[in-house]
Amino acid sequence: MSSIKYFILGLITFFNLATYGQELKFDKKFYDALDKWVVIEGIGNPPKHILGFIYLDPSAGISFRHESNLFVLNDKLVKDSVNKEAMITARLSAGLADIAVLSDLQIQTLGLPKEPNWLSVYKVNEGTSAYQVSKGLWLNSVNASHLALPILKAVYEKDPKAKGLEFELAYAYNHVGSFYKAIIILNKAIEEEPDNFWYYRELGFALKHLNNLKEADKAYKLGIKHSNDKMQNAEMSINMLQSYFQVKDRPKFDEWKVIFLRHVEEGSQFLEYLKFFEDNWEMERK
Repeated sequence: MSSIKYFILGLITFFNLATYGQELKFDKKFYDALDKWVVIEGIGNPPKHILGFIYLDPSAGISFRHESNLFVLNDKLVKDSVNKEAMITARLSAGLADIAVLSDLQIQTLGLPKEPNWLSVYKVNEGTSAYQVSKGLWLNSVNASHLALPILKAVYEKDPKAKGLEFELAYAYNHVGSFYKAIIILNKAIEEEPDNFWYYRELGFALKHLNNLKEADKAYKLGIKHSNDKMQNAEMSINMLQSYFQVKDRPKFDEWKVIFLRHVEEGSQFLEYLKFFEDNWEMERK
């Protein structure tokens, strides 16, 4: 092959790689993109995407700061200018659609810094137990307990009495299905704080999922005893109603129905669950 053919082949390869490098793939969960430049998919023709940076605000949660709008024009990423005084910060929740994480090449092409200079403000206490527990809390809150768990376990090994840690760690264990581990953490926590209804709530949840309804029953009743939160009490009650519905224990179901109706508020979605249980019970009798 002549040198000119090698040159042309190399040129084609270069342009193919350059074009491929500008491709946006909306295939990542936002909680997998902490401390990264990302793009939220937009609408329009061409689509007006939203470019920004995802970070943790320990006091407010996983957040997104808008940098500019972003377009793909002629296979190239192009960002527009934005009034920095009008920049928007949004707290991210579990319902957000998948996002695109920018590659190093894309960051360089758009003239972005590796990290924005304002990020350091939110990292001041990153090495503390309080910061790490907060990070675990916010990951738990967006259904990312699988990411929260290693963070919280590391804190527990060196600072087991860090504020809020035991609940968040037990919550994470429960939500990845490690119920026995959650129970060990919660039993220790209850010894220290026997009036903390949050511990009983998670303990009841773990025991229920291990089909130990007798102990779950006790735990949830203690949780309700120590709680003034009607919504939490209704949730604990509906969990037991579900369990006794599943095992067809009508006397215990009726016992918890009384407790449930004492706490549930008008218009609660939990009332729909009760109706479902009772309607299906009646259908089975016919």
